[in-house]
Amino acid sequence: MDRRHMLINTTASAAGGLLAAGCASVTATPSQPAPFALRIPAVPIAGSNEVFPVHRIYCIGRNYAAHAREMGSDPTREPPFFFQKPSDAVQFVAPGQTAEHPYPALTRNYHYEVELVAALKSGGRDIPLDQALSHVYGYAIGLDMTRRDLQRAMGDQKKPWEIGKSFDLSAPIGPIHPVAATGHFLKGAISLAVNGQLKQSADLSYMIWSVAEQISRLSEAFELKAGDLIYSGTPENVGPVVRGDVMLARIEGLPELSLRVV
Repeated sequence: MDRRHMLINTTASAAGGLLAAGCASVTATPSQPAPFALRIPAVPIAGSNEVFPVHRIYCIGRNYAAHAREMGSDPTREPPFFFQKPSDAVQFVAPGQTAEHPYPALTRNYHYEVELVAALKSGGRDIPLDQALSHVYGYAIGLDMTRRDLQRAMGDQKKPWEIGKSFDLSAPIGPIHPVAATGHFLKGAISLAVNGQLKQSADLSYMIWSVAEQISRLSEAFELKAGDLIYSGTPENVGPVVRGDVMLARIEGLPELSLRVV
């Protein structure tokens, strides 16, 4: 297994099979040969030899009140807002291992954000709130890594955040745990430590917008599909890491995620 990615390598015919199975969106089919192999990002499923193909990665901004305030926002007045990362931004981190995470280019202020990730098995448009959680396949622990200086610079210029949020390996993630095994994560401790020092600590119940509300709101703007990942926001006290730092992320009910910045 590649330490940085868990990928399905497909030929044109294999890609057609995935499309027929509804596993992922592809551009190559048996009747339309491609000049190269398609690589579909995927995340291992806990307790199984199957993997979860990634369609899109959605992230919600400022979804814990204290974090919204530290970012200069008023959580009592701001509706939810979302941004995306490319599907191949995932970096799978196996439980019990400390994966190497490369410090990215162009930044001097690289921040961690620990988050609960919801993985969708189905989707649609305008999903009613009371049906939203029925689309969740499972959950994982993840990090929304951020080039904060670039994000802030773009914000000051009223330009998109993409360069600050949507870069290689910016979405570390642990294995996906099916809802059948864990239930839905409506509450539970969430935290992140750097070099053994606790930095972020909160409870999932502190989310302003629940996972169900995020799914319902997102489906108003996008047609959600099987394979979508939703990074559901981070608590307060985000901060920088440098090469050599070890990040340890925890969510109650899921295995720890450990990364060393290199």
